Amino acid sequence: MPKRILTLFICLLALSLSSFAAPKKSAKKAASNGSAPDKAYMQKIWDGWSTLNTANVKQYYATGPHTFFDIAPLKYNSWEEYEKGVTAILKNYKSGKFTVNDDVELHHHGDLSWGTATVKEDAILSNGKREMGTWRYTVVFENQAGKWLIVHEHVSVPAH
Repeated sequence: MPKRILTLFICLLALSLSSFAAPKKSAKKAASNGSAPDKAYMQKIWDGWSTLNTANVKQYYATGPHTFFDIAPLKYNSWEEYEKGVTAILKNYKSGKFTVNDDVELHHHGDLSWGTATVKEDAILSNGKREMGTWRYTVVFENQAGKWLIVHEHVSVPAH
C-alpha cells in the first residue's frame, strides 16, 4: 500500500509541474507570431470595405468553411460565399465610409483574438440617397502562418 501512495504522489507531482511549464511555451509562441490585432488593424479592414471592392478586404479573411453574419441577407458559410453575396449588394452603392468607434474591446489568447466595436456608416446609394448609421461589429481573428485572419465576423444593426 505505501508503494502505491508514493507512486500516486510522484505522478501527481509530475503532472503539477508539467502544467506550470505549458503556459510559458504558449506565451512564447504568441510573441513569435507578431502583434495581435488592434483598433488600427480593425480600421484598416473597414477602410478596405470603404472602397466597396471585396478585392481590397479579401486578404483579411480566412478561406474555407467559416461563418460570417452580415446585415443582409443573414449568413455566409465561407469567405467565397461572402465575397459573392456582398459584391452583388455593393453594386447598389456609389461610396461608403466606415469608421471604427472608440469603444473597441480586444481579447487575445495565443493564436486567437476576438473583439467588439461599433462602426459608423456613412454611405451614398447609387440613387443618391445617403445612409448613415451605427453598426455592431464582432470579429474573431486566428493567426495563420503569421497573419491575423478573420475566421468569424458578425455585423448587425440595432432593431428599430
